[in-house]
Amino acid sequence: MTSSKRLIVGISGASGIIYAVRLLELLQKTDVETHLVVSRAGEITRTHELGLDAKHLHNLASVSYSINDVGAAISSGSFRTMGMVILPCSMKTLAEIATGVTSNLLTRAADVVLKERRRLVLMVRETPLHAIHLKNMLTVTECGGIIMPPVPAFYTMPESIDEMVTNTVCRVLDLFDIEVGQLKRWGEEIDLGGSKM
Repeated sequence: MTSSKRLIVGISGASGIIYAVRLLELLQKTDVETHLVVSRAGEITRTHELGLDAKHLHNLASVSYSINDVGAAISSGSFRTMGMVILPCSMKTLAEIATGVTSNLLTRAADVVLKERRRLVLMVRETPLHAIHLKNMLTVTECGGIIMPPVPAFYTMPESIDEMVTNTVCRVLDLFDIEVGQLKRWGEEIDLGGSKM
């Protein structure tokens, strides 16, 4: 498998695990190899928010790792990938990444992605935000990461939560140049209401 077709998917304990599940489902229909790592709090959120068993979640990925497996392939910069997305990303996980703390495989893999100058996208989930949260987001951004909160696009006129989740996940995949054919694009699939010149 070539590096251009490997994506690391991280799940932390913040609310919104449905985004990760949808992303993994969409990527199963592509030639992208997914490498999944879920924090302990992420496993709790999986049960609480979706009632999904661990086996089902981990089977959505091409490869799945234990949070404590610090010797996993994704913990090394020599294992080439297109980058990593953490969705949802808790403030704890954000803080570890911003300060270079690598207490588990999730934050180690993110640190590797940053040091190798690959794309790191964090779907941060918290509100309201205080100065420490904002400073950590700024630090990650200054290191080359992308902060992408799950903000719904109401201009797509979504008819369900499912549509909003899918649209947001497709925007994440766009950041890795992965096209799954389900994103409503402004000026293309969405009527702008104006006349074409």
